[in-house]
Amino acid sequence: QVQLVESGGGLVQAGGSLRLSCAASGRTFSSFAMGWFRQAPGKEREFVAAITRSHGGSSVQGRFTISRDNAKNTVYLQMNSLKPEDTAVYYCAAKVSPELSYFYTTARDYDYWGQGTQVTVSS
Repeated sequence: QVQLVESGGGLVQAGGSLRLSCAASGRTFSSFAMGWFRQAPGKEREFVAAITRSHGGSSVQGRFTISRDNAKNTVYLQMNSLKPEDTAVYYCAAKVSPELSYFYTTARDYDYWGQGTQVTVSS
């Protein structure tokens, strides 16, 4: 049973930073390509960042950086210069990927999801 557990969300002022973590269990972590998505109230879930099995990353926001530590079975999302419009529930997702150097940007591509962590940015 694969489990993804996010942490690190909270309330931060505009311009501040947060680092989200997502700990995975239940399967060899290095077999996953990982991603972060977010969903604000009344809006659809949207792609934030993704990382390949071989640590190649991609982020929609230049202010956000995704990374992974396979030894700790954890993926991170470093968020800097936060804005009120970044307020959302942030979800971690995992995709069993046969490719080392491929990342996935569509929610339906992912196999497993965490429960989400709330990020609130005050103005």
